[in-house]
Amino acid sequence: MSAHQALGGRIITKPFIALLLIFLVGLVFMVERFSSGMGAVSNLNGGFAWGIWVVYDVVVGTAFACGGYALAFTVYVFNRGQFHPLVRPAILASLLGYALGGFGAFFDMGRFWQFYEIFTPSNWNFNSVMLEVGLCVAIYIIILTLEFLPSVFEKFGMQGAGKVLNKVLFLLIALGVLLPTMHQSSLGSLLIAMGHKVHPLWQTMHLQPLLALLTALIMGFSVVIFEASSSAVGFGRKPETSLLSAMSRAIIGLLLAFLVVRMVTLGVQGKIGLLFAGDFAALMFWLESALFIIPLVILLSDERRRRGSQLLIAAVCMLMAGSLYRFNAFLLTFNPGPGYSYFPSTPEIMITLGVVAFEIMAFIFLVKVFPVLHREQQA
Repeated sequence: MSAHQALGGRIITKPFIALLLIFLVGLVFMVERFSSGMGAVSNLNGGFAWGIWVVYDVVVGTAFACGGYALAFTVYVFNRGQFHPLVRPAILASLLGYALGGFGAFFDMGRFWQFYEIFTPSNWNFNSVMLEVGLCVAIYIIILTLEFLPSVFEKFGMQGAGKVLNKVLFLLIALGVLLPTMHQSSLGSLLIAMGHKVHPLWQTMHLQPLLALLTALIMGFSVVIFEASSSAVGFGRKPETSLLSAMSRAIIGLLLAFLVVRMVTLGVQGKIGLLFAGDFAALMFWLESALFIIPLVILLSDERRRRGSQLLIAAVCMLMAGSLYRFNAFLLTFNPGPGYSYFPSTPEIMITLGVVAFEIMAFIFLVKVFPVLHREQQA
């Protein structure tokens, strides 16, 4: 008997229909974008060439999709096999997140019909950080698809194909650790390339790749907790509190590392005074920092750490903290120079919500049809 099971049950439910309606509204604007051009639906301009689409889909969305990356480190690098039951749903969430992040990048291309150029080595610009980001994301989507195939093979009884895949699974896992490391650190390198346009509180220069990796891992572990907790409530499964709380030590270390590196860097660079400037950037910095500190306090408390509700609060805070850190750096405090301003249009917002709705619908469908979640022990 497989250690995993498909949930089964009705797919078309009231929440699913609500998500479908949001997606359909977004789809209308997607069609308009491709038929009438980007300017017809967005407020992007010469100063803000990257709006909510790229910042959410690529910068933040791929960090949301780092659950598989974080668990690959935990299970296969540090040999913590007790977390293996969480791997398949984490891989599925990563696949959906990165695939829709890739679609978001395609959606944001001015000349989207030339997307295939990224697979043409003769046209590569080796001086571009975005080249490495694009290639890593594209290849990682393929790797995640292959890592998800065991669920498909089990569904259709393809044991032979599963055995063949298992022989090369170690190579896929190695690439599954390497590629996100390259991609997430390169997102930090993008901030270095943006130079003075990034606010001084978020411009840490050569430490940007490290901070990007730390936030990716923090958000990766957080999304595993959030997904497991949501599945327990939404699908009526037993909570994974003891298993999830065992991740606390790793998360505490990551949170402490991020906060220490961030504050020490600001001190060394002589930017502490900016924290008390009383402006919008200072406010966002303290809000972001509070969202990092709250889960640290929760996880350091042994009594609270064992409670599922507190774990969920910590996970949500960390997801919000990592998202706000990246939004602050790439968009909210970004300053391209005088004369430019940006606020997402209604179509931009609805397209983003539509993409998120589609991702949730796809996750619901796949866990109900394919053996993704681990089989619960019978009492």
